[in-house]
Amino acid sequence: MSTLLIRNARCVATFDARQTELRDASVFIRGNLIEAIGPAAELPQSADEVIDARDHLVIPGLINTHHHMVQSLTRAVPQVQNAELFSWLRGLYPIWAGLTPEMVFVSHQIAMAELLLSGCSTSSDHLYIYPNGVRLDDSIAAARATGMRFVATRGSMSVGQSLGGLPPDRVVEREDFILKDTQRLIESYHDASFGSMLNIAVAPCSPFSVSQDLMRESAALARAFKVRLHTHLAENDHDLAYTREKFDCTPTEYAQDLGWLGDDVWHAHCVKLDDAGISLFAASRTGVAHCPCSNMRLASGIAPIRKMLDAGVPVGLGVDGSASNDGAQMVNEARQALLLARVGRALQPAQTRNGKTFFGCDLGPAEMTARDALALASRGGAQVLGRSDIGHLAIGMCADLALFDLDTLAFAGGAVHDPVGALLLCASPQAAYTVVNGRVLVRQGRLTTVDLGPLIERHNALALQLVAGAAR
Repeated sequence: MSTLLIRNARCVATFDARQTELRDASVFIRGNLIEAIGPAAELPQSADEVIDARDHLVIPGLINTHHHMVQSLTRAVPQVQNAELFSWLRGLYPIWAGLTPEMVFVSHQIAMAELLLSGCSTSSDHLYIYPNGVRLDDSIAAARATGMRFVATRGSMSVGQSLGGLPPDRVVEREDFILKDTQRLIESYHDASFGSMLNIAVAPCSPFSVSQDLMRESAALARAFKVRLHTHLAENDHDLAYTREKFDCTPTEYAQDLGWLGDDVWHAHCVKLDDAGISLFAASRTGVAHCPCSNMRLASGIAPIRKMLDAGVPVGLGVDGSASNDGAQMVNEARQALLLARVGRALQPAQTRNGKTFFGCDLGPAEMTARDALALASRGGAQVLGRSDIGHLAIGMCADLALFDLDTLAFAGGAVHDPVGALLLCASPQAAYTVVNGRVLVRQGRLTTVDLGPLIERHNALALQLVAGAAR
């Protein structure tokens, strides 16, 4: 079994339960597991591969809990650059109707490469549109090509405009086929073992694109096969209004009625989750994928993340789709979570605590720390995805790590004081190394599994082809 030594790191931030941070430390990996972690002098000095980490910060591989990777083909499309969620979707559905299997395969490799280069080792993806022979198998093939640890969610849309839904009828599927194909994927690919590189989850798209029957049957299917459930919920005011108008309830009540609360469920966004909803999420241990960049890009609002965390709601980070974020940089996503929580607090009305009156700005900087935000991107993501084998660094955990070179311009004057804080407070860097399952996928800032030059060239050609096809 091959060995890998991350030697003499300036700092190893484990993000374990004690938030242990070690200076002048090493990490020794055998196969796909961490065998030892601690002071460099006390660990082995050699291995099959040795990475000199003397000027580096080592953290757990980051975990992305919500994405639409195929959207990297429609980044910065002019007609939706200034749209909110519903009009943004209406502008893009006709374009996505032209997707092909090759487009899915190539776009997912692009998205995964971008994530890996930002220190992300595990990502989920929510593919919910399947025109022209597209299958979830195409995105799974991309994960295998890049080497990323992957949670592939079988998304779906079944309620088109003729039935009061948002998507055009031509991009929805029959519900019996959706359920049959979902079962096929679970039986073919889902691996529930420790250290699994591939999980399948069941993921009807949203209240405005699937029926209540499909939501119920999807939940029953997922629980029969012991896989996780995922969807969008309470994303913006229009989403909230749709749920009230169509179902006469709040988004949380909608989820509760359909069996979509529980520790095997995570919802994306939850920007408009109210206090009652937060309480229900906390009591049921229902997870949230917080997507700060996308929420700002689409003007959806500021999710009450501090309230969720204080109540005990599991929260992870998601970059969301590449057409509503236009980037997939996990360190930057954590940085935005940090900054948005602070400005969100400053916008809050006065509160009384223990007989004292506080204004939002009184607590703004303490609302979210750099370590809090990185915990969301690591431990929090693992919790949301139901994984106990990733998300922090400890003996016996999967060998998923990200290394950042602190001896660079972006960190000058910052990392000397606090390398962990500087990772988020300074400019968001690329990873120098990303290790997934004991395998070095990014080495000295370069991807080792995919030749990016030809891939980017083909991706750009397909992006032009996709958008031009919708214009005809």
